[in-house]
Amino acid sequence: MPPPPVSAMATLAASSLCKSFPGHHTLRTLIFYIYSSHPPLSSPMSAAEACLCQASADCSEGTVNFSAESTASGVDGVATKEFGFRRAEFGRDSLVGTVQPYDRHLFLRYKSPDAWPSNFDTAVSNRLPHLFAAAIRSRKGDMKKRTRLMICGGEDGTSASDGDVLIFPDMICCRRLAEIDVHNFVEEVLVKDAQWLPGAVETLTGSYVFVCSHGSRDRRCGVCGPILIEKFREKISSSGLNDQVFVYPCSHIGGHKFAGNVIIFSPAANGEVSGHWYGYVSPDDVHLLVERHIQKGEVIAQLWRGQMGLSKEEQRKAQRNRLHLDARVNEDNSNRSIKGMVANPSSESIIEAEGRPESNELGYNHKSRSKSSAILKLCGIQNFFDRPQDTYIALAVLASITSVCMAYSCYGHSR
Repeated sequence: MPPPPVSAMATLAASSLCKSFPGHHTLRTLIFYIYSSHPPLSSPMSAAEACLCQASADCSEGTVNFSAESTASGVDGVATKEFGFRRAEFGRDSLVGTVQPYDRHLFLRYKSPDAWPSNFDTAVSNRLPHLFAAAIRSRKGDMKKRTRLMICGGEDGTSASDGDVLIFPDMICCRRLAEIDVHNFVEEVLVKDAQWLPGAVETLTGSYVFVCSHGSRDRRCGVCGPILIEKFREKISSSGLNDQVFVYPCSHIGGHKFAGNVIIFSPAANGEVSGHWYGYVSPDDVHLLVERHIQKGEVIAQLWRGQMGLSKEEQRKAQRNRLHLDARVNEDNSNRSIKGMVANPSSESIIEAEGRPESNELGYNHKSRSKSSAILKLCGIQNFFDRPQDTYIALAVLASITSVCMAYSCYGHSR
């Protein structure tokens, strides 16, 4: 019987070590960093990506302090453990390429998540979304653009905005769609791509974040969604972005197992708007999505599922290209940092040249840190080595993987 593939053996070794040392979220970060710095050059990411995702997921089980879970209203401890961010399956499966191809996204504002049925297609009592979904389905073959419809919460959490239709990437809002207008709206706006004359049409500005909170469809979304929405609103408020970034709960988007699921529509540097999907989003990831994706236009690779307008293969290719580019940037930054250290060996000058404060959030004084620590901070992984215990764990993981690979190689030569 042939031995298992090296990737599977390496994954098992890394996973076992990670589980032996709970409480080290930075280990997951290091594993992703190592992979992103040395991605495959041409072949699909299947084996390497599966190894990465499995090891990362196993390392993350029970490691992050999701304090918001236990304080969320209406969610007890049993529910959070089984359906929340600490559930056993969280982070285990590959995310890239899990978005079905489509070109246009509609969100119908309708009530709130606690009033949504599990399936609007069959919920006749919810007439507006039921009629709208049926009308789109009946004319699907006549539309030039592949169109998706979801339900989202009201503008102010009430039913005052029920019937508003948000359309992306067009960035427009058609106000107050009524049941009697549904078929005409589908014909004129979605099939003919014409203007909606009967109702008011407004241009949308800023960034829009939709978090799946469809609890009647799947408990995982019902537990994770409200917590993430609260975190997003806290971050947006503290960053002074209340009039620029808008967050809404939305209905089922596909991929319950990836909860928390988030979709972000935000203008890129060239002004184009594209919907990026993220999965396995935890409360600790919210600041990344706001600070890097929304404010800087950077895609968070380790959470990225795909985006509107791309086929599944194009999503995988985009991720490979992104990882190659990130690896080059990291290598260039590392080389420049080392050259800077040779030219000016003062760790103080390097840190201050980057505009960093003298003390970080953990209270460490950067002026007293060694030169090597300064270089690692510039390379983006300094935080991993702030605690010696993390270093020992990382070395143990790498040594274990190396041992497995060597054993596998010796086995092959002995045959």
